[in-house]
Amino acid sequence: MDGSFDPAAIEAGLYDDWERSGHFAPAGNGRAYCIVIPPPNITDRLHIGHAFQHTLMDALMRYHRMTGRRALWQTGTDHAQISTQMVVERRLLQQGIKREDLGRQAFIDRVWEWKQTTGGNISRQIRRMGSSVDWRRERFTMDEGFSRAVIEVFVRLYDEGLIYRGKRLVNWDPVLQTSISDLEVDNHEEAGQLWHFRYPLADGARTQAGADHLVVATTRPETMLGDTAVAVHPDDERYRSLVGKAVILPLVGRRIPIIADDYVDRAFGSGCVKITPGHD
Repeated sequence: MDGSFDPAAIEAGLYDDWERSGHFAPAGNGRAYCIVIPPPNITDRLHIGHAFQHTLMDALMRYHRMTGRRALWQTGTDHAQISTQMVVERRLLQQGIKREDLGRQAFIDRVWEWKQTTGGNISRQIRRMGSSVDWRRERFTMDEGFSRAVIEVFVRLYDEGLIYRGKRLVNWDPVLQTSISDLEVDNHEEAGQLWHFRYPLADGARTQAGADHLVVATTRPETMLGDTAVAVHPDDERYRSLVGKAVILPLVGRRIPIIADDYVDRAFGSGCVKITPGHD
């Protein structure tokens, strides 16, 4: 007999026997009990947080099996969308390869290669922890059946009026060329600069000071081509008489109205704010 216990030598064989014998599959005629593993992202290996939550779920599953319930512990992995794309892109850059150099299909093939490698590592880690999941039902969130189910549910929710389409501000990533969620954005303050532009007044209008233009101050000059109005404060004596009139949008030559809105801070910039839908 060995003088010390070697868990690696013992546990691997035990788990293989459990899996081959089908001990982790739902059995019996008792009430169903099911836990779906929060599918780990295929961005990297599992960490201590996964081990902690697997311990809790495994204890529950084993308990309910022993009480005679038909217990199913569903396992699988999550494609993680943009996060996985970024991981693969970083690895390609280490080889001096850009996503654009590969082309769409070749890049997608690289992502699937990454999935096979990382997903396999995750499965081995789950087995190494002794988690009593039903491996015959292992799933990936991009499996064809799952994709069809997601589309079906989405359409049903839309038909029932529970989701809707509308125009909203989104976080646009100019590198990934897609919108991203608020959870994927790190907001931070930085010192900006105000740019001042002259917007000519239309139809010979003049300001109270006799100027033939409005000076619009903005931190986003690149959005100027999309302007649809210029806003002033309704109580600002400098511009009150111009509300309802129009200015000519520089470079474009398009007439846009002058409107009043108490959102405007009279003391900030020039007191004239350009309105550009879809930008903040």
